[in-house]
Amino acid sequence: MKIPYNVERTLRRYSISNLMTYIVAAMAAVYVIDLVLPINLYSYMMLTRSGILSGQIWRLVSFVALPPNASLLWIIFSLYFYWMIGTTLENQWGTFKFNLFYLVGTIGSIIACMITGYADNYYLNMSLFLAFAALNPNFQLMLFFIIPIKVKYIALLDVVLFVYSFIVGGWSARATIIVALANIWLFLGGDFINTIRRESSYWKTRYNFRKNMRG
Repeated sequence: MKIPYNVERTLRRYSISNLMTYIVAAMAAVYVIDLVLPINLYSYMMLTRSGILSGQIWRLVSFVALPPNASLLWIIFSLYFYWMIGTTLENQWGTFKFNLFYLVGTIGSIIACMITGYADNYYLNMSLFLAFAALNPNFQLMLFFIIPIKVKYIALLDVVLFVYSFIVGGWSARATIIVALANIWLFLGGDFINTIRRESSYWKTRYNFRKNMRG
């Protein structure tokens, strides 16, 4: 997605530097508060259509600060990973473009909520990962802290799962996937298509080579 220079110049002043640092810090704070105090912040922060229509407009923003519902060890890993991919994308794109990408993803999640009645920040966080994988396909992660794997393979698996959910799901699920990942289609559609084509060509060439060697 090519952003017109005059639009970027006009809106750049409203960009938030180190946006992902603030979001991850908010996620950590929510997790700690929910852990030590007898309140359920999740129920007040989740993105629900009924809540929004009843005037609880803070949900339009608060849902982005919901941490994963997981163990402490996984939370630490997840928040570090979110921070790493977010700051990397901001460094690669610039603050304005990263802010715009995140804003479009947030709006997509809100639209998905209005369609289905509920949404969280799952697709929003997944869009960050898919964008990171498209721009840094050979970045290596330690799966289960043991197995080295390149992020492009995890991203391709996620894309396959999304396509499967789109095919077997109802129209509500399909609409949710489309609008919740709108930032991916707008900003990185071409990059993902090229990555899929490149990987398909690589595995096809490898298969043909092994087939010829056996022959």
